[in-house]
Amino acid sequence: MRRLKDIYPEYATPVDFYAIGNFSKRIESLHTLENYRERQGHPWPVANPADAAILQNLGVTVQSTKIAFDGNGVITYRDGFGGGDPAVWRQVLADLAQVQ
Repeated sequence: MRRLKDIYPEYATPVDFYAIGNFSKRIESLHTLENYRERQGHPWPVANPADAAILQNLGVTVQSTKIAFDGNGVITYRDGFGGGDPAVWRQVLADLAQVQ
Protein backbone atom coordinates (compact mmCIF):
# COMPACT_ATOMS: atom_id res chain seq x y z
CA MET A 1 0.00 0.00 0.00
CA ARG A 2 2.91 2.35 0.64
CA ARG A 3 3.90 2.01 -3.01
CA LEU A 4 0.51 3.22 -4.13
CA LYS A 5 0.55 6.49 -2.16
CA ASP A 6 2.70 8.20 -4.78
CA ILE A 7 0.96 6.65 -7.80
CA TYR A 8 -2.70 6.86 -6.73
CA PRO A 9 -3.21 10.66 -6.98
CA GLU A 10 -2.54 10.59 -10.73
CA TYR A 11 -5.39 8.08 -11.20
CA ALA A 12 -7.76 9.17 -8.41
CA THR A 13 -10.27 10.72 -10.79
CA PRO A 14 -10.54 8.11 -13.55
CA VAL A 15 -10.19 5.02 -11.30
CA ASP A 16 -12.25 4.14 -8.23
CA PHE A 17 -9.96 2.67 -5.59
CA TYR A 18 -10.97 1.45 -2.13
CA ALA A 19 -9.23 -0.33 0.71
CA ILE A 20 -11.67 -2.98 1.94
CA GLY A 21 -11.64 -4.27 5.50
CA ASN A 22 -11.76 -7.89 6.54
CA PHE A 23 -15.35 -7.58 7.71
CA SER A 24 -15.98 -11.33 7.63
CA LYS A 25 -13.73 -11.87 10.65
CA ARG A 26 -15.02 -8.74 12.40
CA ILE A 27 -11.43 -7.67 13.02
CA GLU A 28 -11.53 -4.31 11.30
CA SER A 29 -14.41 -1.94 11.86
CA LEU A 30 -14.86 0.95 9.46
CA HIS A 31 -13.74 3.27 12.25
CA THR A 32 -10.55 1.23 12.71
CA LEU A 33 -9.89 1.27 8.97
CA GLU A 34 -10.40 5.02 8.75
CA ASN A 35 -8.05 5.64 11.70
CA TYR A 36 -5.39 3.45 10.09
CA ARG A 37 -5.85 5.21 6.74
CA GLU A 38 -5.33 8.60 8.37
CA ARG A 39 -2.27 7.48 10.38
CA GLN A 40 -0.63 6.00 7.28
CA GLY A 41 -1.54 8.97 5.07
CA HIS A 42 -3.36 6.83 2.52
CA PRO A 43 -5.31 9.13 0.19
CA TRP A 44 -7.97 6.63 -0.90
CA PRO A 45 -11.28 5.87 0.83
CA VAL A 46 -11.91 2.77 2.93
CA ALA A 47 -14.98 0.55 3.03
CA ASN A 48 -16.34 -2.69 4.38
CA PRO A 49 -18.02 -5.15 2.02
CA ALA A 50 -21.81 -5.14 2.05
CA ASP A 51 -21.77 -8.94 2.38
CA ALA A 52 -19.17 -10.76 4.47
CA ALA A 53 -19.02 -13.56 1.88
CA ILE A 54 -17.63 -11.28 -0.83
CA LEU A 55 -14.03 -11.60 0.33
CA GLN A 56 -14.38 -15.34 0.79
CA ASN A 57 -15.89 -15.71 -2.68
CA LEU A 58 -12.96 -13.75 -4.13
CA GLY A 59 -10.50 -16.05 -2.37
CA VAL A 60 -9.10 -13.32 -0.14
CA THR A 61 -7.36 -15.28 2.57
CA VAL A 62 -4.48 -13.00 3.56
CA GLN A 63 -4.09 -9.38 4.56
CA SER A 64 -3.21 -6.91 1.82
CA THR A 65 -4.61 -8.92 -1.06
CA LYS A 66 -4.97 -6.59 -4.01
CA ILE A 67 -7.57 -7.11 -6.74
CA ALA A 68 -8.32 -4.77 -9.64
CA PHE A 69 -11.64 -5.00 -11.48
CA ASP A 70 -12.45 -3.34 -14.75
CA GLY A 71 -15.75 -1.52 -15.35
CA ASN A 72 -17.43 -4.84 -16.18
CA GLY A 73 -16.38 -6.49 -12.92
CA VAL A 74 -13.69 -8.62 -14.56
CA ILE A 75 -10.55 -9.15 -12.48
CA THR A 76 -7.64 -7.60 -14.37
CA TYR A 77 -4.96 -7.87 -11.67
CA ARG A 78 -4.46 -9.83 -8.48
CA ASP A 79 -1.55 -9.95 -6.06
CA GLY A 80 -0.84 -10.70 -2.43
CA PHE A 81 1.00 -9.11 0.45
CA GLY A 82 4.00 -7.09 -0.74
CA GLY A 83 3.27 -7.72 -4.41
CA GLY A 84 3.04 -5.23 -7.22
CA ASP A 85 6.00 -2.94 -7.68
CA PRO A 86 5.36 0.70 -8.67
CA ALA A 87 5.76 -0.01 -12.40
CA VAL A 88 3.16 -2.77 -12.21
CA TRP A 89 0.71 -0.56 -10.30
CA ARG A 90 1.21 2.32 -12.70
CA GLN A 91 0.39 0.02 -15.63
CA VAL A 92 -2.62 -1.54 -13.91
CA LEU A 93 -4.08 1.88 -13.04
CA ALA A 94 -3.26 3.31 -16.49
CA ASP A 95 -5.04 0.36 -18.14
CA LEU A 96 -8.09 0.84 -15.91
CA ALA A 97 -8.14 4.59 -16.59
CA GLN A 98 -8.24 3.95 -20.35
CA VAL A 99 -11.15 1.52 -20.11
CA GLN A 100 -13.43 3.90 -18.24
